[in-house]
Amino acid sequence: MKKHIFISGRVQGVGFRHFTKTSARSLGVNGWVRNLPDGRVEAVLQGDEQLVDQLIEKCKKGPRSAYVQNIEVEEEKGEESYTSFDVKF
Repeated sequence: MKKHIFISGRVQGVGFRHFTKTSARSLGVNGWVRNLPDGRVEAVLQGDEQLVDQLIEKCKKGPRSAYVQNIEVEEEKGEESYTSFDVKF
């Protein structure tokens, strides 16, 4: 299962990428996360569907200093496979 998410709100400069990476690694979800120039955070999450959904639920709240307004979730179709969870710059 692979999902592509876009998170909007006050999600940059608040540790959101680190929060997502730490949460993903604790759940055993692979993929990546990065900031976008428009102020959103983008991530690709790959792993067991239930664990990916748990991570999305965590991202709906984010770290303490974040304010999440919206999360867009899309099914990701690509063949690319990830073996860890990383922060992209």
